[in-house]
Amino acid sequence: MDIQYKNPALSAEERTENLLAQMTLEEKIGQMTQVAFSTVPKDEAEMWAGTKFAGSFLHVLGDDARHLQDLAMQTRLQIPLIFGIDAIHGHGLHKGATIFPTQLAAACSFNADLVEQMGRATAKEVAADGLHWTFSPVLCNGRDLRWGRINETFGEDPYLIGVMASAIIRGYQGKSLKDDDTILACAKHYIAYGESVGGRDAYDTAISLRKVKETFLPPFAKAVEAGCATFMTGYLPVDGVPITASKVTVRGLLKDELGFNGFVVTDWNNVGNLCGMQQVARNIEEAATMAVAAGNDMMMTTNEFWAAAIACVQAGTIPISWIDDAVCRILYIKFSMGLFEKVLKKTIPDPSIFSCPEHLALNLKLARESVVLLENKGVLPLRKTTKLISVVGPNADDIFAQYGDWTYFTHPDPNFATEPAMPYKTMLTGIKELAEAHNVAVTHYQGCTVMDTVDLTNFPPFIQEVLATRSDYMTGDNDALIEEAVCGAADADIIVAVMGDCIFQNGEFKDRGNLDLPVVQQRLLEGLKATGKPLVVILVNGKPLTVPWIKENVDALLETFNSGMFGGQAAAEVLFGDVNPSGRLPISFAHHVGQLPVYYNQMPGWHGGKYMDLPLEPLYTFGYGLGYSLFFYGEPMLSHKTCTKEDTVTVSVDVTNTGKMDGFEVVQAYIRDDVASRVTPVLQFKGFQKVWIKAGETRKIDIALPVKEWTLVDEDLKYVVEPGLFKIFVGPDARMSSLQMTEVVCE
Repeated sequence: MDIQYKNPALSAEERTENLLAQMTLEEKIGQMTQVAFSTVPKDEAEMWAGTKFAGSFLHVLGDDARHLQDLAMQTRLQIPLIFGIDAIHGHGLHKGATIFPTQLAAACSFNADLVEQMGRATAKEVAADGLHWTFSPVLCNGRDLRWGRINETFGEDPYLIGVMASAIIRGYQGKSLKDDDTILACAKHYIAYGESVGGRDAYDTAISLRKVKETFLPPFAKAVEAGCATFMTGYLPVDGVPITASKVTVRGLLKDELGFNGFVVTDWNNVGNLCGMQQVARNIEEAATMAVAAGNDMMMTTNEFWAAAIACVQAGTIPISWIDDAVCRILYIKFSMGLFEKVLKKTIPDPSIFSCPEHLALNLKLARESVVLLENKGVLPLRKTTKLISVVGPNADDIFAQYGDWTYFTHPDPNFATEPAMPYKTMLTGIKELAEAHNVAVTHYQGCTVMDTVDLTNFPPFIQEVLATRSDYMTGDNDALIEEAVCGAADADIIVAVMGDCIFQNGEFKDRGNLDLPVVQQRLLEGLKATGKPLVVILVNGKPLTVPWIKENVDALLETFNSGMFGGQAAAEVLFGDVNPSGRLPISFAHHVGQLPVYYNQMPGWHGGKYMDLPLEPLYTFGYGLGYSLFFYGEPMLSHKTCTKEDTVTVSVDVTNTGKMDGFEVVQAYIRDDVASRVTPVLQFKGFQKVWIKAGETRKIDIALPVKEWTLVDEDLKYVVEPGLFKIFVGPDARMSSLQMTEVVCE
């Protein structure tokens, strides 16, 4: 046997070529197969690691991973397995790991450096467990708030998504994939997964290829530029063709046009779905042929792919060249990460890395910068005369709601009886601890259940079982709970109501047709309002809710989304004024579900410009957020009055902190193509800086805007920058009333 591929002195390309030449068809197809350890018996998993030559396993930890790798090392060619895990906001499936804010919450920070550090810390904890690969980040645009997976996105805007995704990819993959503390990133779900009709997960997507390139491809292009090692194809169809079967989008756009040289993995059983749910293939052999032809390299959890693909190659329906291309990509990554020299990132897991002081400190810092103050009618920060706070609401002391999806509570098998790992701070514990330091007393009342009583058959069986036994979620005596809370809170100086949704209302299989606060929570809020005491609401939720009553009736409103381990401490520090809030919304809020879509970058031309029975503007728009300081913007100035496509135009603006408290301001830049050959959005976010400005200080802020990014997609589906007038806007959020405008001509 020629074992040159085992020589680390050779390049990854040379080693790949040498190994591929020695592989049998069965060994090649094995590398293209990924097995879910959580779905097969142990003896079957052992067979896949040994005699069927699987290329990867997912959802396997600890001793099980080491055992399977030992079996792979006993095969003829000793090709190591890659172990993948859903480390979505921290290594969350591992109890004891650092649980960071979700992507949506982290995006509120508008701090790419912190998001990169979050990726770095997550990589260290995943690698400390011996694993190689996370199925993160999510690059889907959160534009339909009904969609169940909004919480996993970085929000609605392509530019912000690209910035945040690139940052976390750099964090995951570090300086070198060979380092002991780096892991492979996976950009998903390619492409336009969140744009399904009606916000229905994995459903039909009524968009064109031009819209794909215009709105949904740019973040993935940034992921390629950042060196993302793997991509994942989504469930959905575009132009009627499931992405897993789409040569145009996978081989064409991703591999050929963007030059992606890593490997592509399907989402869960996408190949099986081609002949099951989507019914575009008659059998698994046809489905396998479609998937390989489209350019998918590794098939997740479609175990029957192995035999089907072998049969198709032997029958001539799958050319061996397609197989070789896929296997080369997988092997190249394995060699690039030094897997043949070190088959596990850590031979012995290093528990000292999990929730280490450095990672916990980072987690708290990110949580602090992610809290968004949406309303403040003069009650925050809390006055020194405050002596008694009443904390009320179903999410006040619920770590499940605060963590959100993709943690050891929910995956790979839901287990809500699990005792949560310390340390963590719910809203209640965070407020209690800080109140004690300020010599303030705290009372607490649940107030109501988090959901209204509904038909349990709306939920999958495992959720029905939990809900039937948890009085805090749906089956409590709400009349008694509300009465107790309203009566008790009437004695407080200020009421803090912690409301929102829960894990059973977010995630896969949980699209929503109604985004209102549950009726029972609304009843509680109205009762608390009737006490006449100042009312502060903290939202703990996986997506924007339709809460116009809250906007109009409460004295202050904090949005925290799913804020991770220290969301309660971060929110408490904002309440007491220890932190000047600096979070900004990466996603817009609607007044009513019928107002959707409300993302800021709408197209012009709608007769009337609004629904006749709903407001024109969103409830809260992209980029919006308040603080305890007011910032004054001077007149924006440009480095160019005329430019070419090769130039970078810098917009400069003086920003003054006119308040009495030092704080961050997120200075935002938008463009508008004044007259174009295609209809283009009324605004496009193109740059920002988050800057610390001391009270009374003026700082000049420069934001570079590369003209090459001012593109539209023409009739030939090419990106072009058309000559003409461009308007540049600068301000604190996407509301036209907040922005100042200047102009530049592109020649």
